[in-house]
Amino acid sequence: MAKQRVAVFFGGQSSEHEISCLSAVNVIDNIDRDKYEVTLVGITEEGEWLLADGADDVRSGAWRESPVRAVLSPDAKHHGLLILDGEKTAPLKIDVAFPVLHGLFGEDGTIQGLLELAQIPYVGCGVLASAVSMDKYYTKLVVERLGIRQAAYVAVRKEDLSDTEAVVRSVEAELSYPVFIKPCNAGSSKGVSKAEDREALVSGLLEAVKHDRKLLVEETVVGREIECAVLGGIGAEASGVGEILAAADFYDYEAKYHNAESKTVLDPNLPEETTEEVRQDAVRIFRAVDGFGLARVDFFVTRDGNQVVFNEINTLPGFTAISMYPMLWEHRGVSKPELVERLIRLALSRKEQ
Repeated sequence: MAKQRVAVFFGGQSSEHEISCLSAVNVIDNIDRDKYEVTLVGITEEGEWLLADGADDVRSGAWRESPVRAVLSPDAKHHGLLILDGEKTAPLKIDVAFPVLHGLFGEDGTIQGLLELAQIPYVGCGVLASAVSMDKYYTKLVVERLGIRQAAYVAVRKEDLSDTEAVVRSVEAELSYPVFIKPCNAGSSKGVSKAEDREALVSGLLEAVKHDRKLLVEETVVGREIECAVLGGIGAEASGVGEILAAADFYDYEAKYHNAESKTVLDPNLPEETTEEVRQDAVRIFRAVDGFGLARVDFFVTRDGNQVVFNEINTLPGFTAISMYPMLWEHRGVSKPELVERLIRLALSRKEQ
């Protein structure tokens, strides 16, 4: 029986480019080569699509020097890539795509839309779920309808900052310091800051707007950072929960990937009913955004009474060696190769569900 071809897409034009490459290596290393032919497509930070030779090229970064372009064709008859090698152009059929692209232009519904046009099955959430979940403001609107508690917030747009004083007044009328400032569409806590006073609020807004034209200012929830992984289609299921012990004041980009003092704890000491509430809420939110395949749903559990507070949902969560998503499933007895296989099989069965 001929092997099916899996195309892994990684890199990308977002601020999470490097993390995407680390995640891709972990995915590539765990694809069953007895079942699948694997094609690797790296997207540079400038948006160039290149054919990579193998996982070692991804580890070293040598793929960025590849002379061969590999462009995803939206033409459904191609059903795959166009390989551009010098003056030669050849189609390469793909059976299933595995996007490992975090953040903008990968987790926001853009590549998912291109794959829909090409009629290529793909791992992960569809266009709607990806777009809604990438935008923290619109996610909040969906979750509000579920009645699940989340941090109080004030939405700010770039054009509002032409009158910074008015923005500050509106925030201070709704929230007390300290507050968090977040871009609505950015990943790995890029552009996120904590403001203890008015001056820090203004500087945080100016930093966040470098990453997105839509921002959120949120109340500070004092609590433990708890995460839950979701896997599946119509019958999606939740993993156990994990806890983030951030080395910094909050779990920002540096704390996540460059501070060895940050730790993850599997099966943290929580009341059983709190753990179950997190798991149930994770699946409810996943279904509400029309999730499919995988997502990691993040919460706070307050220290003053174990109340569960929704934080955000990630539809293409990190898959690095220290990422919570694969660790949570491994802790439940689902190995990385089995997890990757289940994600690929889900992608191939998407139209049947």
